[in-house]
Amino acid sequence: MKRRILLFSCLLATISIILTGVLFQLAAFHSYFEKTRQETVTEAGLIRAAANISGDSCVAALDKADPDLRITLISPDGEVIYDSDISYGRLDSHAGRPEFVGALENGAGESTRLSSTFGERTYYYAVLLDSGNVLRAARTVDSVFSSFFQILVLGALIAAIMTIAAIIVGARVTKSIVRPINQLDLDDLENNAVYEELSPLLHRMKQQNDIIAGQMAEIKQKQQEFAAITDNMREGLLVLDRDAYVLSSNKSALRLLDARTDGPMRMNALAFNRSQDFLSVVEAVLGGAPAEATLHINGKYIQIIANPVWGPEGAPPAGGMGAAAGVGGTHSPGGKASAEGASAPHGPGAAADTGATDPGAPHGPGAGAPHGPDAGAPHSPGAPHAPDAAAGLGGTGAAAGALLMLLDVTEREDREKLRREFTANVSHELKTPLTSISGYAEIISEGLAKQEDIPRFAQNIFSESQRLITLIGDIMLLSKLDEGEKDSFPAREDIDIFALAEEVAQRFHGAAAKKGVKISLAGSSTAIYAVRQAIDEMIFNLIDNAIKYNREGGSAAIIVREADGMAVLSVADTGIGIPAHEQDRVFERFYRVEKSRSHSVEGTGLGLSIVKHAVMLHRGAIDIKSDGSSGTIITVSIPLPGA
Repeated sequence: MKRRILLFSCLLATISIILTGVLFQLAAFHSYFEKTRQETVTEAGLIRAAANISGDSCVAALDKADPDLRITLISPDGEVIYDSDISYGRLDSHAGRPEFVGALENGAGESTRLSSTFGERTYYYAVLLDSGNVLRAARTVDSVFSSFFQILVLGALIAAIMTIAAIIVGARVTKSIVRPINQLDLDDLENNAVYEELSPLLHRMKQQNDIIAGQMAEIKQKQQEFAAITDNMREGLLVLDRDAYVLSSNKSALRLLDARTDGPMRMNALAFNRSQDFLSVVEAVLGGAPAEATLHINGKYIQIIANPVWGPEGAPPAGGMGAAAGVGGTHSPGGKASAEGASAPHGPGAAADTGATDPGAPHGPGAGAPHGPDAGAPHSPGAPHAPDAAAGLGGTGAAAGALLMLLDVTEREDREKLRREFTANVSHELKTPLTSISGYAEIISEGLAKQEDIPRFAQNIFSESQRLITLIGDIMLLSKLDEGEKDSFPAREDIDIFALAEEVAQRFHGAAAKKGVKISLAGSSTAIYAVRQAIDEMIFNLIDNAIKYNREGGSAAIIVREADGMAVLSVADTGIGIPAHEQDRVFERFYRVEKSRSHSVEGTGLGLSIVKHAVMLHRGAIDIKSDGSSGTIITVSIPLPGA
């Protein structure tokens, strides 16, 4: 602005100087010419008076009085009789000259013209003499242009000096004008001592600043709320633009996809995971169709629920895409997505509203089998299902963007796997005794059994049926412990765990004596507040395993003590031990250490699973120590009352 003001001031000063000089020159020329005209008229009058008195011959004598005055004597027919400057024989007839005609008609005439003879501006004044001749007086002056060029150098010098002075003065004035504006306190616009003309502008700026500050505060608050929500979500969230570039992501998404966080600011979603299933989901959702898949990444199952986001100019194609008409708008420099009438899935069950398959449905044993460290699952019930998916990313008619929800369904998949294994194990465990019972019963019913064998067969049928009853009872107990239903058990009561362990140990004297295992109990009376049935089953199974999987002539030591606010029960045996790689699995239903799988060791494989759930019911802890070949120590800890 300073430069514009300075340039404008200099230009205005220069134009003013030039116009002033031109106008002054014109005025000076007009004044000089008028003075010349008056002198010419006066002198012509004097010469006329002399000629009328002394005759026309005196004209030649008078022309020497003023060398600058040209006197011409013209006859009535226009012929030049005498001319003081030029030989009159060389002059043309003056009959048509305006001043001559005016003198003949009116007694006097005048005209001004550029003389064809001298090329100068000449004033002519003619008067009629008494003799009938016409006396013409002429005086030549420089033309206005000639006068102007004569003073051009001086005028240019003056103009230059004035322009420089105008620049210096203009610069100072400009600084003084702009200084208060540059010193405005933009943080306190209304309290600035500045030009009164700027007050409405400053007031308006103050209002705009207040509005903008409020809007920015609101935007920042919403950003913080959004960041707080997304960063604390267990679910991963990815917002993509139409070209599959990531507009927004949260920590959980990067963690679930095992993506690095030090990449470029603008990353393509495929840089997070390059598996075929992930690519198919992105292609499908950017093509306008909801999609879903389950990936297997670093031993975890990650479910992706993807929905398209439609911009203001777009709309979901007809035929069932209404559920994906918008999924929570997200704004960014790269684009803008609609937020009208849509809701993102908040969990596995929410997929039913997006056109995706039920994420709670099983995916099968092979769902999500890995093809590499970052590979996705092969096509399965959890794989993408979008028949109208676009052939490429960001195709014509595609959505404005996409919202991807990532869920860690590893626990669900593991539960599903355990359920399948449990079903298979239960079927196997039930089939063996039932087959035995069916075989013995068939032999007896067909009359094929000898009379002396019938009691033995009946005893086998009874033993197998008791095994079935025990198995079913363990399964029912485990189910109650697993669900943690308070109404499934009697009320809690004060229990002396040492006395209860002693009581349970007495039940195994016969079984221990039969195998030559010595049972010992050490410790002191320790009271806990617990469910007696659950604690009884826990101790029973620990001692039962210590005897079953022990060596002939081995020992089983039971120790009860208090430590750190916990009642601690340890059962140590000298049996076959548990290999380190199997110690995390012995608490699974029907799981047995491989070398113990023999007909000589009877059991349902549910004992330690019951122990684990009984401990969990009382919010305790369990620990196993074994070198895999020479015994096992299982320790359970249950909080003491008030701990």
